[in-house]
Amino acid sequence: MTVAVIADIVASRRLDDRAAAQRQIARVIEHVETDLPAARQPLTPTVGDELQGQYDRLDDALASLLLVRLALPDDIDCRFGVGVGDVRPIVLDDRTVPEGPAWWAARQAVETVERMQQRAAPFARTWITAAEGEDAAMVDTVTVANAYALARDQLVSAMSERTRRLTAGRCLGRSQRDLAEGEGISQSAVSQALASAGSAAIVEGFAVLTRGARA
Repeated sequence: MTVAVIADIVASRRLDDRAAAQRQIARVIEHVETDLPAARQPLTPTVGDELQGQYDRLDDALASLLLVRLALPDDIDCRFGVGVGDVRPIVLDDRTVPEGPAWWAARQAVETVERMQQRAAPFARTWITAAEGEDAAMVDTVTVANAYALARDQLVSAMSERTRRLTAGRCLGRSQRDLAEGEGISQSAVSQALASAGSAAIVEGFAVLTRGARA
């Protein structure tokens, strides 16, 4: 089984400098991979404003994508389609093209979350789809993961850029005192920002996702 991810930039055509945005996203992904080296293939630009990556576990993908969202600045956001299934790469001359049910499911997922943004869930940024033929247990897992992703995205989307940085730091085990020194604010201000944003739930969810990897 492979977890394939397709990401694209939200409202990319309205950005003043799309190339600069893509460079910023690339830096964020590099930092995330340093902090949490979980990807089989880190998110990599492909065509236009799209990126693609692969993970071995759904938990790894969701943890990494959370750190990416938390690290992005206010003027840049991404949505993520996550597909769970098999991958059957196609070799064409000197290159290999990723193909197979996981990628088809990821494409369906990113299209789904884009539609959701326009209707019932404007702050949705992540959706997971199980490929056709996956067993009932995986389908159930994906259903639960989508419920979690919707709630998580709502919280993250409401945070300020600084609060996202603070939340990412807590996910990675940094103390509130350390974060306060880095931001040039008091520890009390850090605590208040995290509490008012509901960051504790995000941090605990991240811990659940990464518990197996850290064991």
